[in-house]
Parts: sequence; C-alpha cells; structure tokens
Amino acid sequence: MRKMTDLISINCVKLLISALFYTCVLCSSVEQKIYVVLNETVPCVRLLNATHQIGCQSSISGDTGVLHVLETESDLDWILSSGPHPPYMVIMETAFFNRSVMMRMKNSSRVAGVAVIISKTGLADNFSPHTTCPNQNTGVYSESYGSDLANCNGTVWNPLGNGLSYEDFSFPVFALKDENQTQVLRKCYEDHNQRVNGSAPQYPLCAMQLFSHMHAVTDTVTCMRRTDLQNRFSINPEVLCDPLSDFNVWTSTRPLNNSAKGHAADESVVIAATRLDGRSFFWEQAPAAEGTVSGIVTLLATIQALYPVTQEAPPPRNIFFSFFQGEAFDYIGSSKMVYDMEKNDFVIDMNNVHSMLEIGQVGLLSGRSLWMHSDPVSRQNKSVDTEVSEMMSRIQSAAAGLKLTVDHPSVSQPLPPSSFQRFLRARRIPGLVLADHNTSFTNRYYESMYDDAENLNVTYPPGLTPDEQLVYETDAAKSLAEVATLVARSLYLQAGGEENNLNNITADPKIVAQLLYGFLVQKNNSWFRSLLPPEVTKKGVNSILSPGPPQFYIGLGPRVHGPAHSVTRFVQYILANLTGTVTNLTESQCQNPSELSTENKDLFSYFWVSGPASVNGTREPFCVRASVRLSKAVSPAFELLEYGSRNYSTWTESRWKSIRARIFLVASRELERKDAFAGRLSDSPAQRRTSRCAAGWRSVLHSGWDSDCLRHCADHPLLQIKDAFVWR
Repeated sequence: MRKMTDLISINCVKLLISALFYTCVLCSSVEQKIYVVLNETVPCVRLLNATHQIGCQSSISGDTGVLHVLETESDLDWILSSGPHPPYMVIMETAFFNRSVMMRMKNSSRVAGVAVIISKTGLADNFSPHTTCPNQNTGVYSESYGSDLANCNGTVWNPLGNGLSYEDFSFPVFALKDENQTQVLRKCYEDHNQRVNGSAPQYPLCAMQLFSHMHAVTDTVTCMRRTDLQNRFSINPEVLCDPLSDFNVWTSTRPLNNSAKGHAADESVVIAATRLDGRSFFWEQAPAAEGTVSGIVTLLATIQALYPVTQEAPPPRNIFFSFFQGEAFDYIGSSKMVYDMEKNDFVIDMNNVHSMLEIGQVGLLSGRSLWMHSDPVSRQNKSVDTEVSEMMSRIQSAAAGLKLTVDHPSVSQPLPPSSFQRFLRARRIPGLVLADHNTSFTNRYYESMYDDAENLNVTYPPGLTPDEQLVYETDAAKSLAEVATLVARSLYLQAGGEENNLNNITADPKIVAQLLYGFLVQKNNSWFRSLLPPEVTKKGVNSILSPGPPQFYIGLGPRVHGPAHSVTRFVQYILANLTGTVTNLTESQCQNPSELSTENKDLFSYFWVSGPASVNGTREPFCVRASVRLSKAVSPAFELLEYGSRNYSTWTESRWKSIRARIFLVASRELERKDAFAGRLSDSPAQRRTSRCAAGWRSVLHSGWDSDCLRHCADHPLLQIKDAFVWR
C-alpha cells in the first residue's frame, strides 16, 4: 500500500514538473508576442566621485511610458504639459538633444525616459556635453599655485561645453543605434500614438520600457564604504561600484630595467606623452577623434619615425614615450605614474625627468597652425624659463621645410587641460603642450559621440574596398604625418641629438593612414589582425576585434576588458610592431623568455603575434621582442583608501544587473483597474479573460498564466505587435 502511495506521489511530482515546464514555455511564447526587444541600444549610466553622482538610471523594475516622438516645439509642450497620457517615453532626434530640452525634461514629472536617435540628421554646429573647464579641480592651478589662473579664469578652454554629462537624471536615457529598430519605433508611434488633427490618440497605445537601475548612490565615499562593509561582513558580498581603471602604455628609445625601481642612475629622460581615453554622454560611446585619436596617432607615428635614427645615432638623453589612460576623468593615468615615481615604485623618478612634451588635440581643424602652451607660474623660475624658451626654439627650427606654422600664445595664459599639469604638481619641470588651438578648443564636438572620423576629416572616395581604405592617404593622414615629423624632430633635438640627422626623421603617411582607419573606422582590419596574438584574432565578434571603431571610454579595466582595454592593447601591440625585433623564439619560449639565458625579461617584453596573412589566408605567428610595458592606471585615492580625496581622481562606475529596452501595446488604465478587482460579474468568463488580455502586458502578467487564458490571449489582436512591423 505504501509503495502504491509513493508511486502516486512520484507521478504527481512528474505531472507537476511537466505542467510547470509547459506553462513556462507558453509564458515565454506569449511574452514574445507582447514585447519587441530593442537590442542595439546604449545607456547613460551612473558615475560617482567624491562629492556627486552623475548620469542616469531607471527604477529597479524599469521605467515605462507612452511613446512620443519629439519633432517640434509643440511636441515638447504636449509632453510637458498638455498631453493626456503621461508619463511619456520621449524619442528624439539629434537636433533636440541639447541642454535646454533635457533640463526641462529633468524638471518634469511627466517624462519617464528618453531615447535619442543617433544620426547626423539635424546635428547642430556644435555639441559638447562636457564642462567649460575640463578637470578644473585636479590640475595644477589652485589657491596655492597660480590662483589667478585657477578654474579657467585666464582662458575658458571649452566654451561650447554645456555640462550635460555632469547632470544627474532620475530617469533612463538611451541611445538608439540601429536604423531598423528606429523604424520599428516610428511605425509603432505612427500607428497608435500620433495625434490626428491635434486630438489625443486613443488606446491601445505604444509604450516603451527601459531598464537601467544603478546599484550605487550619492557619491564614491558612500558607495565604497558600503561595498567595504559588505566585503567585511556579508557571506555573499555585492560590489556596488568600481573605480575607473586600466593601464598606461610606455616605452623608451633605450630600454629601462623594469625590475629596478626608483632613481635610474645616469638617466636623463625627455617625456613625450598623450592620452588614451575620451568620453561622451553615453556609456562606452567615445570615438574621441580630435580629442584623443589625433594625439595617439601622432605619437605612434612619431615613434616610428624616430626609432631607426635613435638606434643608429642615439641622442644623449633617453626619450620616454607614455600613453596615459583615464585622463578625461581627472588625470587617472598620469597621477598614478607621478605617484609611483614619488614612491620610488617606477622605473624612473621625477629627478630623472629633464623635460616634457605633450601632444594635445592636433587634428588641425582650422588651418595649419600649432601652438606651444607653457606654464607661466613655473617659468618664473629662471632656469625653467630658459629651458622652455630653448624648447620652443628647437620646435620652430624643426618645423623648417614643413607645411606647418608653430607659435606660442601672445598673452600669458595657463596650460590647457593636460597630463603635464600632474607632473607640475610634483615638480616644476620644463615642458610644453602642443595643440592646434591658441586659446579655446577648435573642437566643436569635444567629448561627445560626434567627435568621430568625419569631425577629423577622415573620409574616403566611394568604391574603395576595406583594404584599399586601410592604406588610402587621406588629407588628415598627410597632415598628421607632418605633425608627427615635427614632433619627432623636436624630440630628437630636445634629447640632444645632432641637427644634421633631422632629414632622416620623417613620419610615414601610410602608417598614419592605417592608424586612422583602425582607430576611427574599422578596428577589425588586416593590419591590426596581423599585430595581435592568434587567440585574439580567432575569437571573432566576441573579441576586441568586433566590427566598427574602438571606443575610448576607460571603463573598468581588467574586470570588463580582460587583460586590458582594447585601445590599450592595440597601442601596446602597435608599439611592439613599430619598435620591436622579430626573433626566432618558439611560442613556448616567447611566453616564458626568463627560462632562456640569451633573453632579458627585465629590459624587454615578448609578444607572440599572428603575422600577416598569406595569399591563401593562412598566417605564420612569430615572436617580437620590444621594450614596451604596461603600468597601472588607477587613481592613488583607491590605493590610499581616500575615497573623498581632493588631490586625486575618485571616479567610480556604478554596477547594474540589467540594461535593456522593449516596446509593447498598453490598454487604458480604466480597463486595467477593472481587471484588478474580481472582474465584472455580468461578464462571462471568456469576456473577463478578454478584458485581461486587452488590458495589456500588466494584466497578462497578473492573470496567473492559466492555460485557458493563454490560449485565448495568444490570438488577441493587441498581442500581435510584431506582425504590424516589417523587419529588415
């Protein structure tokens, strides 16, 4: 008898599991009929520093609103005051994505969220969501150093900055990247929500739901304290935010012993630097063409031009090249390197530094002029002033024969935002920042998603194949090759090299063309693939070689990007290719060079690279030996546990569980409220089920998912949303 009871129990359990499985399948099927998921979207996320939170977020369950496309001022009035179906989910073209409109929405309770269509249609003559005075609180100028120059009192570097990236929005803001999905949104709006002769549309209406709930709140101090408490006392701690971090990339004309830290005996170095990162309003949407790529490409081409001459006729001083990561967020990379130098935890210290030349924005957007910016405070020291004046003379001498003019500002003004400022905070060293602007930036799209290839005038004739575009020498490539030649010759002179060797120093415009194409158009190209390790090139779309250009937002370093950010790895391997030596080491030896007495891992790094493709597409990997290194780019504030630091960057990025967007049809609130009760008793069961289905997605979710209702709802016209659209 007991066995029979057990058998019945087992069968009941099996039946229950089968029923649950069947129900879940039906649930999924109906859910797919209800929603259209939008995959190609990019959110605005929450960032925090010592005092603020900025960015955007949704409620924990996502924010929902009726779609309304913002095309005219009357649409804006409808959304903010007269429309009868708030809250609204606003779809806007680029022309309306500005501070004035966004701040009006921020101050309204009738806006549930915003989705911005990414296109150049209606793009304004300028758009910079950054501040007018970038990094103003962490540069060199303060009450104790050039107080009259602090806070851009001397020069407003980014007068077009509207500060939108530094606002805190309590609703989600997404960017829509896919044209096909944008058309789906428009059709849903036109079919259901568009006003007819000024009258309000009738239910059912097209709605959108955005999910971007952020875990961190208030500021970095609060977030890190809560994370530390969880790590200390919770069995399953939950990290709420992470410091922005990655790696700097550096190399030198003479190898430096990476295992020796502190002062390097008999070494005097000239630092040549630029930054690796940029940002925009949206997460990981930072093309940074003029703002960052112009400097990266120029310095890489400079190194390529200098390398042969520095090996054949090495100058007395070493030239130290550094690419700093995280500079858009209060100089993360440069402040870390300076901090390590001061702690004797780097290959050189500040006493090894002779002088510094930084490459800023050099895209030559408004002519053929470059400007040498210096620090008027440090130049009050006679020896510093003398060396800076001599640097300027050397650069102007190096410009002879080039189609460039080089000058310095005629009035005393502070340095533009630059990594050099972090070095000056530690020691008053001679130095210059080379840029294409005399006073304010010429970049009209500074730190925005529109600072792209087109902004840098990187365009190609129609009909070229990708491989032809890769090597096509655009006007921008030719201009930057001239700038790189100037910088290379200037550095050689600054390092003490002989002037009669200058004619042997010329940047290759083809190299510049390849760099511009890889960084601004298509990173998954034949040249980049040949420079990277085989395991990277074989991963396809899941690797750092996914389609399109790389993005220059620093992100969270190893936690997200693996060994290093994609841009960091590109620069690292390009440098190895430009300055390294091909060896006959096997893959195993290349990965473990310390086991070989003939190799020196203290002076060199070893890179196993894919190599160029043969005619039949196969590659023969090989090992490259080069003095190229990575060093941490994370703010010292997190090493010191000073989360409220005013001396170092304190930027963190909030964590989240889900970033997604979807649209659906929603019925009237009256029907939904009726369905919340027992139902209309006069209705038949079938009619009540129809009411539940017609009440939209909320009612279906609350209906209990009984199979009779599911079968009835599956064919309801309100759930046929996908059938109304033409997918391309």
